[in-house]
Amino acid sequence: MKTKFKIILILFVMFSLSPKLAIAHEYPAQVGEKLGSGIANVVTGVIEIPKTMMITGRREGTTYGMTAGFFTGIVHMVGRTLIGAVDIATFMVPTTPMVKPPFIWDDFHRETSYELWKMR
Repeated sequence: MKTKFKIILILFVMFSLSPKLAIAHEYPAQVGEKLGSGIANVVTGVIEIPKTMMITGRREGTTYGMTAGFFTGIVHMVGRTLIGAVDIATFMVPTTPMVKPPFIWDDFHRETSYELWKMR
């Protein structure tokens, strides 16, 4: 009876740990991706200003894009740069990107948005 219990316990532990082993295999890539996106977002955050001015100008008109788009771009620049700095500081904890699109060049014609921090 004790032998059956030990076998069942060993099988239970093996099957419950198998998803964690798969996640552990992906850990280096996830950490590297987060560090890389953090560095890229800190460096390219300033590009949010002309990007947002162009998007707002196409949608609302040139004058509105040059004024409101400029100030909205400053907000997005601060957001992308700060989130990039947080990603660099916490790159050892793999999470999903908080900035959408994760890189400014991914979808240049889409306005930047932000999501909550989620574990991968």
